Amino acid sequence: MVAITTAKPRVGIEKITAYPCTLSVDMHRLAVARDHDPNHPLNELWVTERSLNPVWEDPVTMAVNAARSLLSPEDLDQIGLIVVGTESSPDFGKPMSTYIQRHCGITQNCRNFETKHACYGGTGGLMMAAHWIASGYNRGRKALIVTSDQSRTHLGKPWEYVLGAGAVAMLVSDTPDVLAFELESNGFYTNEIFDTYRPTSTKEVGHADTSLYGYLDALEGAYEDFLAQVGDINYDEYFKKHIYHVPFGGMTFRAHKAIMRRYGRMKARESRLHFERKSKPALTYNSRFGGTYTSATFIAMLGLIDNCDDLQPDDRISVFSYGSGSCAEFYSTRLGPRAREVVAAAQVKQKLDARQDTSIEDYEIIERTRSELIDKPSYELNFDGFDDLYKRAYEGKKRLVLESVTEFQRNYRLS
Repeated sequence: MVAITTAKPRVGIEKITAYPCTLSVDMHRLAVARDHDPNHPLNELWVTERSLNPVWEDPVTMAVNAARSLLSPEDLDQIGLIVVGTESSPDFGKPMSTYIQRHCGITQNCRNFETKHACYGGTGGLMMAAHWIASGYNRGRKALIVTSDQSRTHLGKPWEYVLGAGAVAMLVSDTPDVLAFELESNGFYTNEIFDTYRPTSTKEVGHADTSLYGYLDALEGAYEDFLAQVGDINYDEYFKKHIYHVPFGGMTFRAHKAIMRRYGRMKARESRLHFERKSKPALTYNSRFGGTYTSATFIAMLGLIDNCDDLQPDDRISVFSYGSGSCAEFYSTRLGPRAREVVAAAQVKQKLDARQDTSIEDYEIIERTRSELIDKPSYELNFDGFDDLYKRAYEGKKRLVLESVTEFQRNYRLS
């Protein structure tokens, strides 16, 4: 009898896009308004702008608007799973994934849910979906993974420069045109800590030192677990490029420096040049979004693929995802055959450029209004103001907007 072997399916990201909101805040202008040195956000944190939502947008609208811009009519009946990774859901019970199914017109014969683990939630959902497809029990169907987050209001606080908003949508299938996962070698690390957390609907608490060391400990722990699967490797030679979770850009250099010091025996100056060549292009878009929580790692993916001319199909790229609380995952990917083409079609730079620059006064009005509304049972929104933003960026464009809240029921419509 001849043994029959079945090749493992290649599973990964078929399509990916980002939704960067319609407003932006300049970090140099914000630092001047706060009487701070602009060198801190620009050259230490590596944040030049942040995305901002008008009050008629929220994590639900961002998630839906990202997904609607990704999906073709042919995709809608092929999706058997919707997962939303977020720590910003407007409801403690009803998942944002239900809004995506409805407002994108996805078949009702699909499973949907929400994952929460700070900035790791999207990666957890992504990997669950990838294993579902690899198992074969997906019956040929695809998964839609969406990450969407919005920071709380922290006007005048030291960490104001690393706040932001945004969403990413990914179609996961056995046609990994963008990135294929090497699922057999993922490394994990978890450790219960209080580094950043959201104890109420309006509060967001952070402890800088705990967060910094928690991130670096998790990177080392997840990478050690990865090595246990693949054996002893040369970190520099094994991977063509590196992506690290981006709470702010400067943190990714600290991560790279720590890895290269321990596993590459590289001095600080040498590791800086190495980082600029192998990882810093990933920050191209993160530096303009600001903090995007669950989306940050995937925005870095978009930035790396869009801004590295030396990447070729099948090149290996490492990805490190971290979520406060904490959980981390280190995994290996292979660049897909249409990665540059698909990411270019997402037009992330063009979408960022199209945002309307916001004065510090208007930014503060928006943030205060959002905080005042967040727990109100009923209210209606006014679409006026902000230099006709609604007319320019929404009217007739079929973007989801929040129209009103009636006894906590959220009422959305397409513009």
